[in-house]
Amino acid sequence: MAQALGFGQRIGGVVQTAFVVADIRAAISHFQRDLGAGPFYLLDHFLGEGQIYRGAPSEADVAIAMGFAGHMQIELIQPLDDHPSVYREVIEQRGYGFHHFGIAFEDVDAALPDYLDRGHALAFRAPVPTGGSVAYLDNIDPAGPGFLELIPATEGMNMFFTAQWQAAQDWDGRTDPVRPFL
Repeated sequence: MAQALGFGQRIGGVVQTAFVVADIRAAISHFQRDLGAGPFYLLDHFLGEGQIYRGAPSEADVAIAMGFAGHMQIELIQPLDDHPSVYREVIEQRGYGFHHFGIAFEDVDAALPDYLDRGHALAFRAPVPTGGSVAYLDNIDPAGPGFLELIPATEGMNMFFTAQWQAAQDWDGRTDPVRPFL
């Protein structure tokens, strides 16, 4: 894997900014209309097996939309049930809005111990369709805005995110603003 991903961000750096939202379609419209991001790729339900939230199995179902603003991927997440989750937790503590920064790593399992040694706590772990598992970490800095997500920079992830980024480069701002997940 190259040190830079196909959409211009470097491995070990922030590749994603994520928000929890009350209405995913309204949030997509806002990001497109007011921020020039898009197109967005929508997954109406994501209830992957193997989710672990705060040490216990989780069954939280969410809708996810991803799109690009420049080289930054924007992820929008709408919880679809009341099951305990890192998403529900943020809504209950702070309300809707910023949720996490996503950082790409070639090997999440190798990167994780350094974060844990610095005092971060593992809040959530789940396998992802592009390979590997993401790890959400509590932000230990009181000034920090939210979670950190360690994202496995697999070939599948690089191809998936890069295809979304490429679509954003060619997008006219109107045609197919919401598309099915690639």
